[in-house]
Amino acid sequence: MKPHRIAHAPKNPGRADRALEAVESAFEWTIFTSRWIQAPIYGALIIAALGYAVKSVQEVWHLVTHFAGITESQIMLAILSLVDISMVANLVNMVVIGGYVTFVSKIDFGEHRDRPDWLAKINANTLKIKLAGALAGISAIHLLKSFIEIANKTSHELMWQSIVHGVFLASMIFFALSDYIQSKTAAH
Repeated sequence: MKPHRIAHAPKNPGRADRALEAVESAFEWTIFTSRWIQAPIYGALIIAALGYAVKSVQEVWHLVTHFAGITESQIMLAILSLVDISMVANLVNMVVIGGYVTFVSKIDFGEHRDRPDWLAKINANTLKIKLAGALAGISAIHLLKSFIEIANKTSHELMWQSIVHGVFLASMIFFALSDYIQSKTAAH
C-alpha cells in the first residue's frame, strides 16, 4: 500500500486565500441580493388587493341597489362578505408590509403619523402569529356564513369547515404559545 501523500500548499497562499474570499464574497452577495426576488410577489399581492377593493365596491353597490328586495339573512351575508373582504385585505397588507420589512428591506417612513404601530414590533414570529390569527378570523367568517345558509350546506361541508377552522385556531394558539415560550427563554 502506498503511503498517503499530503497535498503541498500553494507557493503563494495569499493569492489563493484572496481568490477564495472573492468567490465567497460574490456568493454571499448573490444570496443577500436574492431577497429582491420577493419584491415582485409583494407587488402582485398589492394588485390583487386592488382587485379585492373593486370587489368590495361591487358588493356594496349590489347591496344598495337591491336593498328593498332582499331578506335580513341576505343583508347579513352581504355584510359578512364585506367583513371577509376587509380581513383578507388586512391579511394581504400584513404580508406585503411585514414580509417586505422583515425579509427584503426597511421602509423609510420617517416620522409619518400614519406609520403602523405594529411595524415597530414585527419579526418573522409575530408576522406568523398575525397571519395565523387573520386566517382563523377569515375561517370564522366563512363558517358563520355557512351556518347562516345552513339549509344550503351538507353536514359533511359544515364538518370539514369546522375542522379547518379548528386547525387554524390550534395553529394560532400553538404559534402564540411557542413565541411566548421562546421570548421567556431568551429573557433568561
